[in-house]
Amino acid sequence: MNKIIVSFFLLLLTWALKAQTLNLKSPDDKLETKIRIDQEGIFYSVSYEKKPVLNWSKLTLIINDNYFQNNLTLSRPAYRDTTEKYDLIIGKASHVEARFKEMKISIKQKASPYTKINLVFRSFNEGIAFRYEFISSETTSLLLNEERDEFRFTEDSIAKVLPLPNFTSSHEGFYSTTSLQKINDGQLLDMPALFQLKNGINVAITEAALLDYAGMYLVKQKGILQSKLSPLPDKPSVAVIAKYPHQSPWRVIMVSRNVGDFISSTMLTTLCPPNRIKDVSWIKPGKTTFPWWNGNVTTDTLNAPGNNFITQKYFIDFCHRNKIQFHSVVEYGLHQWYVDDGIGFQPGPHSDVTQAVPGLDMKEVCDYAHAQGVDVRVWVQWAALYPKIDAAFAQFEKWGLSGMMIDFMDRDDQEMVNIQTEMLEKAAKHHLHVQFHGAYKPTGLSRTYPNEFTREGTLNYEVNKWSDGLKANHDLDIAFTRLIAGSTDYHLGGFRAVPDSLYRTQYTKPLMHGTRCHMLAMYVVLENALGMVCDYPEAYEGQPGFDFVQKVPTTWDETKVLEAKPDQYLVVARRKGNIWYIGAINNNAERVIIVDLSFIKNKNLELESYEDAIDSRKYPNHIYQEKRKINAGDKIQLKLAAGGGAALIVREDN
Repeated sequence: MNKIIVSFFLLLLTWALKAQTLNLKSPDDKLETKIRIDQEGIFYSVSYEKKPVLNWSKLTLIINDNYFQNNLTLSRPAYRDTTEKYDLIIGKASHVEARFKEMKISIKQKASPYTKINLVFRSFNEGIAFRYEFISSETTSLLLNEERDEFRFTEDSIAKVLPLPNFTSSHEGFYSTTSLQKINDGQLLDMPALFQLKNGINVAITEAALLDYAGMYLVKQKGILQSKLSPLPDKPSVAVIAKYPHQSPWRVIMVSRNVGDFISSTMLTTLCPPNRIKDVSWIKPGKTTFPWWNGNVTTDTLNAPGNNFITQKYFIDFCHRNKIQFHSVVEYGLHQWYVDDGIGFQPGPHSDVTQAVPGLDMKEVCDYAHAQGVDVRVWVQWAALYPKIDAAFAQFEKWGLSGMMIDFMDRDDQEMVNIQTEMLEKAAKHHLHVQFHGAYKPTGLSRTYPNEFTREGTLNYEVNKWSDGLKANHDLDIAFTRLIAGSTDYHLGGFRAVPDSLYRTQYTKPLMHGTRCHMLAMYVVLENALGMVCDYPEAYEGQPGFDFVQKVPTTWDETKVLEAKPDQYLVVARRKGNIWYIGAINNNAERVIIVDLSFIKNKNLELESYEDAIDSRKYPNHIYQEKRKINAGDKIQLKLAAGGGAALIVREDN
């Protein structure tokens, strides 16, 4: 018997030493990942429909200043094929069934410090993901200097990327569309990033489940695209400090011929831990005012506008009349609603988010709003909030607030990642939702913490207050990159579109490029559980298209991308109950597109459409609106103006 056991272990050892290549295929067999571990290190490659996508790409870890890449031994991999089923409170689908195949390889150093990790790969039909599980080591703690994951494309590609100056960033800027070869070495690139190969295959790279770890970027080094982690602020040579066991986020590589698959995918949430909030009955997403954007415009008859009850009542009454779920208390006259002796929006030494400015009784505001069926939320600067987070959240709950926008974090190092996780966990204990502003991309964690309603991390319409404004091409860039990561806060609702020749910068009552129908469509195209209605009341009431803003939901049961051509146009359909909402946005060239409704199985349907008017070029706020009966399988022709769009509602015909 002992001889048999010894022989068995000798067989395992021989297998481990001679093993060259391991294979993992997607459930539909179209996507294949190969993993090779030898004396030169750890490598993987990716092919799709038997066409190479990524050549052998090296995975390198530098732990406690030592390379984890050679003198390794590995165990026989463990495989599983499973379907994960779960519900989402917010997001692009209410119920998810995601099948994936997984391979886990245990790898250990043969010599001191005998570090052991598990390398885990998961393959979905729309992409692969891998992560590191740091199991044990002779050292008492994990000090990760670098995680250097390569992405060696088999051919040059067109890259749609957001260049960033450094790791301290609000993740806002204009995207660059260029050959991957032409991107300079050392240029820091944000994620998600989109790559279009010459063979028609599309690839998107991002990450999922960013918890207790450093955020990841892409950078070219010696012509090779690889990952780069955000360093700790006071330790520039260290990215992660943790105790064993620990794990990295998932490194996500989406692959498809249809680029729209990346937008509709639930891969990121599937890779995240299940919901950690036990009682979710209080989590109720919706649309919100945001008076800062319009410049705190009030009616001329309002008595003494400012940081006071009467100004908040003005907006609360608007919400009540129009069934807008939230009113946001932000600032007035460039001063926060809370006591602060800082300059601008940076907190001073006596900043106190638990105390409203004189003349503003937050309990009175919340009580009045609740009597009108409206909830109240606030804006707060993170550095003013965090030192008093426990007292602040307790006070917010006592006042009756429902949530907050937390702003100006501008980092994604491990320290800031942990701060944001702490904010979500503590906010949930006080029944508060969170909107992160001046923050990094989402990574699917709205599944884990569904009180995270949305994130910014994108150059959006707020800049129309002080710049040349955003045009339709930028909106498309956002949709084909940042939207892949999830909810995209965008300051929607500007109702003053003008021809480009008439555009000018206005801090109060900002102007918009494109058409009003483009704006309406953005409420559907973007995923956002907290859609803004950020213009002032008189800009909306009685205006064409405002009824669509009132009707459109902010959470969805199902999402489909009907048409998707980067740099040209995008059509997204989202279902709530038995009603489909469809948003189409266009670039700066007029076009006609055909929307095929055969995916809707009901036979008798009613279509309500909001389309660019025939004179939209001169009068971009004009809308052609109609209701008509249609049949299942009908194809709808949409004439999109330059910078235009369309918003459709399709419901069963009673």
